[in-house]
Amino acid sequence: MTAMTASDLPLERIARGKVRDVYAVDADRLLLVATDRVSAYDVVMAEPIPQKGAVLTQVSAWWFRQLGDTVKHHMISADAGEIASAVPALAPHSAAITGRAMLCHRAVVFPIECVVRGYITGSAWREYAKTGTLAGEALPAGLKESGRLDPPVFSPATKAESGHDENITVGRMRTILGAEVTAELERLTRFVYTQGRDIALKQGIIIADTKFEFGRTGSGEIILIDEVMTPDSSRFWPADGYAPGRPQPSFDKQPLRDWLDVERHAGRWNGEAPPPELPRDIVEETSKRYLEAYRRLTGADLGVS
Repeated sequence: MTAMTASDLPLERIARGKVRDVYAVDADRLLLVATDRVSAYDVVMAEPIPQKGAVLTQVSAWWFRQLGDTVKHHMISADAGEIASAVPALAPHSAAITGRAMLCHRAVVFPIECVVRGYITGSAWREYAKTGTLAGEALPAGLKESGRLDPPVFSPATKAESGHDENITVGRMRTILGAEVTAELERLTRFVYTQGRDIALKQGIIIADTKFEFGRTGSGEIILIDEVMTPDSSRFWPADGYAPGRPQPSFDKQPLRDWLDVERHAGRWNGEAPPPELPRDIVEETSKRYLEAYRRLTGADLGVS
């Protein structure tokens, strides 16, 4: 599979995010194409990560199948043959859509990232270590880095197409979306995370935290959209090496983050665009992490080349 930084399909492209290109199919359907673009610290790198887009799409499709009818979601199909049959204009473009495209129901997206944290790490740990809070709200005293949060903490954030997302309080979310929608999104977030956490743990993976997006269909239904518990939207830790009190190894773009941290500390990068050029070994190691995450989670190799 050739690495893809941008797609070019015979449909109207209506959005280009950090990773995904979004095309209009008709009034009711969209096509999401996950490229191999990679972002870290909310900055998109110039170099693609081979097979990353296919991993993101197929992991999400796998989760949608696991959830079955318990949660309404936007996926119609992530199979290139089925997509080409449903959208004949895409038939000549099988190489561009195989593995990385998902045909979806349209929805109006809620402008909030629904983050749930089962363990305290990353930006949440950094804030807690300084102030004992998360988004300004107090957490229990005595937590350790990477320690389990029981119950998990619902921690919404603003969405940013470019730049940095910002953690907000649930109260602020209510102001933006209203109390009823906020309560339903929190319920769905906790439900999907709990289902995913328990399934992944059987595969030897701890999902430390993750973020979901939701939208409302034309008929008024709230559905789960975008990616679901992928290495981009989640922290995957190996369960057999877990120990609180320190950072954990992860099956995601951690090699990329670690290399960028060195560049920042050495003063060679200020944390903003444009990013530094990635060495080939970092690109290859990051690709291997994504493929290993898929294999560990699903129990099979990706099967897309």
